[in-house]
Amino acid sequence: MNVCGVDEAGRGPIAGPVSAAAVILDPAHPIDGLKDSKLLSEGRREILAGLIRERALAWSVAFATVEEIDRLNILQATLLAMQRAVAGLSLAPDEAWVDGNRPPQLDVPVRTFVGGDRLHPCISAASILAKTVRDAEMLRLHAQFPHYGLDRHKGYPTVAHIEALRAHGVCEIYRRTFAPVRKIAG
Repeated sequence: MNVCGVDEAGRGPIAGPVSAAAVILDPAHPIDGLKDSKLLSEGRREILAGLIRERALAWSVAFATVEEIDRLNILQATLLAMQRAVAGLSLAPDEAWVDGNRPPQLDVPVRTFVGGDRLHPCISAASILAKTVRDAEMLRLHAQFPHYGLDRHKGYPTVAHIEALRAHGVCEIYRRTFAPVRKIAG
C-alpha cells in the first residue's frame, strides 16, 4: 500500500505563502534521521530534503498564495496547499496520513495524526520538504525585498520584523488579514 505523508510549513508567518508537501517513501530505500523539521538544523534539513527527493517513490510540494490565505483564511489555504501537493504526486497514493487534526478533502482515505511529523517517517519527510521549499521561497522574496530581513526570520513576526514592517510599510508579500499586518496597514 502506498501511503503518502502530508504536512505543511508556514502557517504562523505574517508574510509569504503557506507550503505543503506530500511524500510516498520507498521501503526499499529507507532514509535515516527523518523527524519533525522543527527538530532539525537547517543544514540537516537540506541534506535530508535531497535524500527524500532522490529516494522517495513520489514527492510533491505546493503552495497557497498570500492572496488565497487572505481570501480563504490560513486553515483553508493550508488544506488547499495539501490538496495540491497530493494531486501533484506522480504516483497515486492509496491513503494519506496528515499531520494535525484537520484533514484536507482528498480522493483517497485520510488519517490525521496530531504530532504525526514525530510519529511517522512519511509525514516527517513531508514536513522537511515543506519547510525547505518554503524557506527557499522566503530567500527568493528576500532578494526582492531585502529591507524586511526575510532571510533571518522567514516571515515570522519577530520584533525586528515588525519594526522593519513599520519602517518600510506593507507590500504584496504580506498577509493583510493577520493582526500585526492589519494593524500596521491601518
